[in-house]
Amino acid sequence: MRIFVFLGHPNSDTLSGEIANTYEKAARAAGHEVRRINIADLQFDPILHKGYKVIQAFEPDIIKVQENISWCEHLVLVYPNWWGGMPAILQGFWERAFMPRFAFKMHKNKFGWDKLLKGRTARVIILTGNPPFLDWLVFGDFTAAIKRSLLEFSGIKTKVMALGPSENITPEKKVVRERRIEQLATKGK
Repeated sequence: MRIFVFLGHPNSDTLSGEIANTYEKAARAAGHEVRRINIADLQFDPILHKGYKVIQAFEPDIIKVQENISWCEHLVLVYPNWWGGMPAILQGFWERAFMPRFAFKMHKNKFGWDKLLKGRTARVIILTGNPPFLDWLVFGDFTAAIKRSLLEFSGIKTKVMALGPSENITPEKKVVRERRIEQLATKGK
């Protein structure tokens, strides 16, 4: 399977980075073809300056990620839940990269759209500081923007895994999480 691992944390040396590393290593060991990009390594303007009135030219790093998403059969996205959503740099990336004619195409009559990334699956791994259910109960569905409004809108069948609490994790629980991630990676899920 062709797998693209995209680390959405602006610092690669974190628990999010460790989880992306674990997934990547296990997927490669299982024989999958894997490509990896860390958002921290990209150079791009995260601001959509004119909204959808003017298409901004894509920087080479945005094009590189778009090419990897087009190439892959399975996308793995790892990031932390900050203030009920994804890090701002990751949100800005999606606003720039998931544009009409890449991710979707609106119908001329403005009713409906074509999902241009059909045929792919995604596993989104979100790290939370609290137990995920507590974050959901107190702050609402922090997975809707990435799952329904972005990936599934574009045709990518998506499963979300929220892991938490990520702070002060015991060594035993860390091993259990690593095994769970390795199992998913081995199966390409």
